[in-house]
Amino acid sequence: MPHLARRVTAGVSAASGLAVAAALVATPVPAQPAAQAAPAPSTTSERPTVKDPTAVGKGGAISTVDPEASAAGLKVLKAGGNAVDAAVAAAATLGVTEPYSAGIGGGGYFVYYNAKSGKVRTLDGRETAPMKMPQDAFIDDATGKPYTFTPDLVTSGASVGTPGTLATWDKALGNWGTLSLGDALAPATKVARRGFKVDETFRQQTLDNEERFAAFKDTKKLFLPQGDAPKIGSIFRNPELADTYDLIAQRGTKAFYRGTLARLMSEVVRKPRTSKNTDLPVPAGWLTARDLRDYKVRSQRAAKTSYRGHDVYGMAPSSSGGTTVGEALNILERYDLSAMTPEQALHHYLEASALAYADRGKYLGDPAFVDVPTKRLLDDKFAAERACSLNPTKAATKPVPAGDVTSYDGVCTAASSAKGTTDADTENISTTNLTVADQWGNVVEYTLTIEQTGGSGMVVPGHGFLLNNELTDFSTVYDAADPNRIQPGKRPRSSMSPTIVLKDGKAFLALGSPGGSTIITTVLQMLVNRIDLGMTIEEAIAAPRATQRNSANVTAEPAFIATYGPALTALGHTLVPAGDAFTSAAEIGAATAIELGPRNRMTAVAEPSRRGKGSAKVVDAR
Repeated sequence: MPHLARRVTAGVSAASGLAVAAALVATPVPAQPAAQAAPAPSTTSERPTVKDPTAVGKGGAISTVDPEASAAGLKVLKAGGNAVDAAVAAAATLGVTEPYSAGIGGGGYFVYYNAKSGKVRTLDGRETAPMKMPQDAFIDDATGKPYTFTPDLVTSGASVGTPGTLATWDKALGNWGTLSLGDALAPATKVARRGFKVDETFRQQTLDNEERFAAFKDTKKLFLPQGDAPKIGSIFRNPELADTYDLIAQRGTKAFYRGTLARLMSEVVRKPRTSKNTDLPVPAGWLTARDLRDYKVRSQRAAKTSYRGHDVYGMAPSSSGGTTVGEALNILERYDLSAMTPEQALHHYLEASALAYADRGKYLGDPAFVDVPTKRLLDDKFAAERACSLNPTKAATKPVPAGDVTSYDGVCTAASSAKGTTDADTENISTTNLTVADQWGNVVEYTLTIEQTGGSGMVVPGHGFLLNNELTDFSTVYDAADPNRIQPGKRPRSSMSPTIVLKDGKAFLALGSPGGSTIITTVLQMLVNRIDLGMTIEEAIAAPRATQRNSANVTAEPAFIATYGPALTALGHTLVPAGDAFTSAAEIGAATAIELGPRNRMTAVAEPSRRGKGSAKVVDAR
């Protein structure tokens, strides 16, 4: 056992913490000679593969995109661990089974509800720009113009920010957990050694990144053995990542943020180890060992708004999720969506989204570098004035202009003739999300990422994990008036929106999703579906989605267009199918959620089809 549990939190005694740790001791598994895909053995009883998108019961619940991660979190809950313990165990496992979306080479945002105190707290574990990063970092010296975004900039050292995920896990456990970091890593370490079954999503994501992965010797060795992506049904093992987790378990976060591994990460970023036959330019970056040594997770208050008798808590900046979701809800609260037809309600949802996105683009950035007017953006009077621009019977011409947070009184005035701007969207649709609740009613909503599917494409040699390309979330061209401009040490703006909803002071609903800049609208639409439109949480997550981010077109899933397209087109909306340069999937998001009902009943829900379905589990199904 790497470290014995040593903390007392949220109704869990130190003795029970020790019992949890003992239950998580990994069965020794012989290390493989290299990370590889291998034929599936005759039995896979240890490898959870069934994805049940809905689970109802008591005693604790978890929802993730992956059955291995959900199983890891469930094991912690069944052993008496709390929601934070289970969230870290599941997140670490996602670093194994969802390595293209998450892992210790990235960052994220952690939201925690403490049932005993009734308070919501958050951790900002977002990646930071290296201290030596120049403001013209994304300009190609050879041409004097911005690098081509893909594949040049996204596959580069220039895109790599200082990772915050591991520090987030350690901070969360230290604040609210009962397990040591080493014990929380134990389930994931076991999965990395024994392997997991490759599904269609994993193979396809590998193939989608084949050119980028082949550009780096160590990435090619890990994810493209024998020159091809792992076959569906084969067993993928990553003993180098297991060894890295063991190293962290033995030495703590210093093993990552200081010493040999920190120096190696910085060297790989500043001098990328490319394959001889790649044609990709792979610009070098600026990460140093000192950047890693100096990284700090931010503990901060949640962004909060009220909506129809609910208290909605999300991430404050550097994420734009909490303020943008909150502002849109404040605008929508002026209208009785439940009395409208679905098409009318969706029209209001789309228009409110555009207004909130306009303000996001003008005002949101890292508050350590930018004066972000968070309170004003969430002011009901500001929302009332913004709602004046929402025409219930006709879509506004997009982009709409941002509101003025320096002068508002909630009273409608003559319509402004100002023109708006559409914020450049450089956020990728990858990322992953998990939701956990424990037997005491504590809840965790956690969104984590390495940005693009496959991050920067660079595997850290000998350690089995990919580095992020999160700095591409900064504006590509430097503008001194842009709140999301590049600055050394700064966190790039994010759309990650882990959200916890309270009703009468108790946890009612927790939800979140991946999806880049569509995360905000996915969370917002799910809240509208559940609270306004009378859907169950299962129906709310399965319903077809559309996203309006203050652009000329509404991006929508095919089922949404088929169902609502004619009516919304008649209202002036232009709908286009989802899908982008990184994937052929015409879907938006891959959400998870847990609803807490009467008599301690929990409904855990994951996607029934998107991203290959998710996995929801409860401790005591009944």
